[in-house]
Parts: sequence; C-alpha cells; structure tokens
Amino acid sequence: MHVPMAEPSATTLLAGTAETTNRKNLLLLIQLRALAVLGQVVTILYVAVVLGVTLPLVQLFVVLGALAALNLLALLRYRITTGITSAELMMQLLLDVAALTMQLYLTGGATNPFISLYLLQVILAAVLLDRLAVWVVVAVATGCFIFLSGTYRELVIPGGHDLAGGRIFGLHIQGMLISFVLAAILVVVFVGRIQRNLRARDAYVAELRQHSVEEDHVVRMGLLASGAAHELGTPLATLSVIMGDWQQMPAIASDPALSGELAEMQAELDRCKAIVSGILLSSGDMRGEGTVRTTLGRFLDETVAEWRMSRPVGRLDYQAKIEPDIAIVSDAAMKQVLANVLDNAREASPDFVGITARRIGGDVVIGIRDAGPGFAEERLKSFGKPYNSGKNRPGSGLGLFLVVNVVRKLGGTVVAVNNPEGGATVRLTLPLRALALKDEDGSGA
Repeated sequence: MHVPMAEPSATTLLAGTAETTNRKNLLLLIQLRALAVLGQVVTILYVAVVLGVTLPLVQLFVVLGALAALNLLALLRYRITTGITSAELMMQLLLDVAALTMQLYLTGGATNPFISLYLLQVILAAVLLDRLAVWVVVAVATGCFIFLSGTYRELVIPGGHDLAGGRIFGLHIQGMLISFVLAAILVVVFVGRIQRNLRARDAYVAELRQHSVEEDHVVRMGLLASGAAHELGTPLATLSVIMGDWQQMPAIASDPALSGELAEMQAELDRCKAIVSGILLSSGDMRGEGTVRTTLGRFLDETVAEWRMSRPVGRLDYQAKIEPDIAIVSDAAMKQVLANVLDNAREASPDFVGITARRIGGDVVIGIRDAGPGFAEERLKSFGKPYNSGKNRPGSGLGLFLVVNVVRKLGGTVVAVNNPEGGATVRLTLPLRALALKDEDGSGA
C-alpha cells in the first residue's frame, strides 16, 4: 500500500487541461460547421428556386461538399485524439474562412449581404485562440474581404440586373437580416458553450494550483519531520544506553519501585524510538524495511489494535466487513493516516470512538465517528486545509490536512459530516486498485 511518489508536473497537467478544453471546443466547431453547411444548402436552394437568381450551383455544391468532408475529417480527428492544440483550432477556422471566401466569390463578392459572416469567424477566434493566432485570423479574413471587394463573380437576377442594381435593394436588406439573425444566434449559443468550457478549464486549473501549493507544503513538512527524526535518533539512543546501565546498578536493581519506574521509562523510550522510525519510514528513509505483505482486513485489524493499545479510550466500537479480502503491502503512511483520524475522534470524544470498514464495489470505505460536538460550519467548508482546527495551539490542524493529501494521492476521497444524532464522521474512500498487492506480472492479486 505505497503512496505514489511520482506524479505529473503542474506544467504537464496544465498543458493536458488546455488540450482537453481545445478538444471540447473542436467538437463545438464541428457542430457549428454542420449547421452552417445545412443552412447554406437551404439558402442556396431558396435563392435559386424561389427568388429565381441564377447561381453557379455545381461550384457552390462542390465547395459545400469539400466543407462537409473537412468536417468528417475533423470529427475523426476528435474521436481518435485526446489532445487538440490551439494551432489545430486556428487551422480549422482558417479553412472555414477559405470556404466562405470561395462561396462569396461565386455569389457577388463583397456585395453579398452574407459578407458579414467573416465577423463570426473573428469572434470565434477571439474566444478560442491566443492573441497571436487571433490576429492571424483577423489578417486573413481582412485580406479575403479586400480581395472580394474587387474580384468576384457577379450574380445575374431576373430582369438582367446585377447585384449592384437598385431593384434588388430589398433583397439585399433581407439577406443582411438573415445574416445578422444567423450570426447572432450562433454567437449566443456556441460562444456561450465555449465560455462554459473555458470556465470549467479555469476552475480545474485553479484546483490544480491549489493542490500544488498543498503538496509543496506536505513536502516541506516531510523534510522537516525527517530532519527532526534524524536529530532525535542520537539522543534517544544515548538515553537508551544510559537507562540500560542504570538497570544494572545495585541501588536501583534492589529497589522494586525504582526498577518499576525505570522499566516504564524504558518502555516509553522504546515507543519514542518506534515513532521516530515510523517518521523516517513515512518520509521515504528506510523504505522497504518496514513493509509487510498482508491482507486489507488484517492490516485494518492490526492498525486499530495498535492504536487502541497506545491510546486510552472509553469505548471502541470496531466493525470490519472486507469480503472478499485482498492482498496488500502495508505502509506506515496509511497507518499514520488512520491514526491521525482516530486521534482527532478521540480528542473530540474520549469516551467513544466508532470504526466501520466495508468493501463497496471497487472501493473500501472506512468511517470513523465520534460522539463529540461535531465540526463547526466554517471548518466543514474548509475541511482538509492546513491549520484548519478548533484547537487554540500553534501548528494544529495539520493532521487532517496530511490525511486528505495522502488519500488523494491514492485516488481516494475524504469527507467529513456531522451526524444527525450528534458527533461527527470522517469517511475515507479508497480505490482497491491503489491498495492491492501487485503480482510479478503487474496484475492485482
């Protein structure tokens, strides 16, 4: 049951988050392009059939077919790739600008009321891309607009008038209205969805940064604990030697009271040495010297028994139901996690501590409850944050902070709730795949 030590860096996680957001936005562009193709087909047929305007239908439908094929390729790319870069999104928008330019060239150029759809591409770029990429799209769209101002294929309408004729001014206004309504609807619907994707990404990035700060705090405390344990090792060993010499002194050996007190002092000293060894083991020193192959049920039984022997508590209610049991390698870090939660429960409720452990699907759920006053509302809201404690003493509140971080590294969760009947429960949920003993081939036992 080893706590993973190597995790992806914050930079890697942030880059992966950006690529995931880009992937969601690519799907939105695919949906937008599909609607655009459908809308263009309807518009072309309406203008050609209802209004009787002569259009180069073959060329227009070739462009639409190419746009539809591009959309299918983009959809295939979306399905087979987990990460999409910002450059790919920019290329998708530039291809849309190119397709729009070809269609406008065939239908009156800059005199076509749908020329304003260039603005939609610019808006999407401003929302999706970084500053340099946005200006690339703006420059390309502007260049295409300028090109269409002097070079295009004129439309011939019934009566022999081209698009610049005054008799079709009303049709031009109708086209502008349709273009405006279409662009407004697409901006509201799709840009709104893109903004939700970006907000979700920003929230996730903020959470990653908070986790990075907390983990840095844990590393510093681990280094401090390891250094303190190393420094304490020498004086404890010296005291052990001195007390061994005292036990051989006739004056003490002949006095039952002194011998008894000395034996008790030796036992407490041995306990201090065991605590120091546990700190070194948890911080990474002596790794592998204290691990034991066992089962999850036996590990929980032994951990609770060890804690019970060293902490006086009025009543301990322990119930474990791990069926079927799984093989694990015990780790001092997880023992310390459970001890920290149990210590907090005992401090809140010296007369009663309850422990339940059960297997639910692919998880083991450990609940530790007390009969104390429960958590204050502000402590529940910031549960697991460092120095979040109701104890008025320096450094308090780190125990549960360490608990949350260790469990989170294992892929689990820690939740604290106040019980309706009084007291509080801290519930640890751990995935069995993170605890199971691995066989030599890497599969779980």
